[in-house]
Amino acid sequence: MDKRVFLRNTGYLNQRRPKATALGYDPERDEAPKVLASGEGLIAEQIIAVAKANGIPIREDPILAEALSKVDIGQAIPPELYPLVAEVLAYIYRLQGKTL
Repeated sequence: MDKRVFLRNTGYLNQRRPKATALGYDPERDEAPKVLASGEGLIAEQIIAVAKANGIPIREDPILAEALSKVDIGQAIPPELYPLVAEVLAYIYRLQGKTL
């Protein structure tokens, strides 16, 4: 089952431009969640608009969004971010009324 979530960073560390990162994870295909999209400013706003239009959960997590913004699009998240991203995936499950 494919899981997607969008993380955003609005105003972290006095930034003027918001950042957003989209993650996707299919446990049957992927070894780890991947960055599907990432950007700041207008691109971040577009990423968030796509998430909203498609009913994809959005989570405000400035620190994680900042860390994920450094990962190339299409790449798996680095192992040091696994615990934080696991929390995000658990958040999605809770939103959907599922258990891990």
